[in-house]
Amino acid sequence: MSLVTTTPVRTQAFYLQGKWVQEGTPVEIRSPYDGTPLAMIFQGTADHAERAIQSAVRAFGSTRRLPAFERQRVLRSIAQYISSHKEEFARTMAQEAGKPLKAARTEVDRAIFTFTIGAEETTRIPGEYLSLDWQQFTSGRWGIVRRFPLGPVAGITPFNFPLNLVAHKVAPAIASGCPIILKPAPQTPLSSFLLAEAVEQAGLPDGAFNVLPLSNEDAGLLITDDRIKMISFTGSAPVGWEIKRRAGKKKVVLELGGNAGVIVHSDADLAWAAERCVTGGFSYAGQTCISVQRILVERSIFKKFTDLLLEGVSRLRVGDPMDESTDLGPLIRESDAIRASEWVQEAVQDGATLLCGGKRHGSTIEPTVLTGTRPDMKVNCQEIFAPIVTIESYDDFSLALRRINESPYGLQAGVFTRDANRIFQAYDELEVGGVIAGDVPSFRIDHMPYGGVKDSGLGREGLRYAIEEMTEPKLLVMNLR
Repeated sequence: MSLVTTTPVRTQAFYLQGKWVQEGTPVEIRSPYDGTPLAMIFQGTADHAERAIQSAVRAFGSTRRLPAFERQRVLRSIAQYISSHKEEFARTMAQEAGKPLKAARTEVDRAIFTFTIGAEETTRIPGEYLSLDWQQFTSGRWGIVRRFPLGPVAGITPFNFPLNLVAHKVAPAIASGCPIILKPAPQTPLSSFLLAEAVEQAGLPDGAFNVLPLSNEDAGLLITDDRIKMISFTGSAPVGWEIKRRAGKKKVVLELGGNAGVIVHSDADLAWAAERCVTGGFSYAGQTCISVQRILVERSIFKKFTDLLLEGVSRLRVGDPMDESTDLGPLIRESDAIRASEWVQEAVQDGATLLCGGKRHGSTIEPTVLTGTRPDMKVNCQEIFAPIVTIESYDDFSLALRRINESPYGLQAGVFTRDANRIFQAYDELEVGGVIAGDVPSFRIDHMPYGGVKDSGLGREGLRYAIEEMTEPKLLVMNLR
């Protein structure tokens, strides 16, 4: 990447051992919308990764002993800091991630909620009393089970939610008493640096939180080193499963990709379902792992629903993410837009019908709807991660469920029907981590369990569930005879 620009940009250090460090390789961060230079950051080295691990190990001696009220205070302080700097966080995300400003503001609100719920969860990490006198020879014995923090955690985060998905690593780590080393996405590190300012103000022990941009090669130490006790990764399936293969004995939690499906049955509120499918399919230009990608509609209502969907899509505004009225901005890289556009062209050449959109302008793609597709087309069987959905009809609800399952992914699925039997049939049969009845699979509130099956991942996020992943139950048996 060229470092020569005509516009002066600020220089941004990274956060290591409680200090701001300007070392390593300078890298320029640019807007994905128009290439405007935003900042000059420093990419750390393997030596910085080693220093981060050492500092996290030292910090664990303090964080594991922090009482619940102190961990709660830190998390509330972080939430308050974000709240008092909402517009700065939102505009930073809009610039570095190409996220429309109104969507960026929503993400800031979600991050505040995530840290607030994390603060609450510090006081209710579960324990258990066990009666053990169930046999004559165990008379007089009882036990207690407590959860203890695992140790240093490595968090590796993607570009698409550069604040809230970071919060989903950092908040439960702090709540659990685990130090965390964060490797932010190379395209969107600036939001993580703003978060580091919030953590610094909150007064965590030095080394308990490190934000370190690294090359994939230098980040390998975080994956293979036994001093790291857990890896929490959000990103693509191939990278995630390779991390698990290399991670050795440490715990690994993977939140990976998807090609989420929606079923719309004839008894649904069609206007609501169409409105939600527009939101679920095209928010942030489809760059979410639970973005609506495949829509299956009962044949008797297929035309009516399709007309409602296309009407909603026609109202979407594409443009500058810093414009208050923009609904869709750019994809994070032009190469991603080119790849998605090629998949659309392949589908059309192979018999699919383009109902709207399909054009690419640099890194921006018009919201696109296809029909007449087959399950084996890339637009259906792979994760497109772009503002592109397919819509097809079905005659039998059970067959529609099987078609949703014809995917290597299984993150979330949406079902629009008023029939409780069909809802529970979907809940029983769909091979996903979450079934959303009466809404799209893109629904998420940040304290619910979130994760998938098959190629979509391993383990669960959501504050209480992530805390369970970052802690280990330990038994104490008492024999007072």
